[in-house]
Amino acid sequence: MTKVKDMTINDLEELIEQKLLEILGDPDSGLRLEKGFKEKIEQRLRNIPKKISHNEVLKKNQLHLVGAGF
Repeated sequence: MTKVKDMTINDLEELIEQKLLEILGDPDSGLRLEKGFKEKIEQRLRNIPKKISHNEVLKKNQLHLVGAGF
């Protein structure tokens, strides 16, 4: 059995989540998504927005940062 001191943070988080689900059960079990909600999610997944870099946002808004390395 793996000891906690040998686990990564991700391993520990996964273990905790797994144990909580075992003890408490899945709180979403048996729930259904409303049709409108499901359609909104599907639309968002089809229309993935363009990612804009930090510098592009600054240029677009004509902002200048003053300070360390900016």
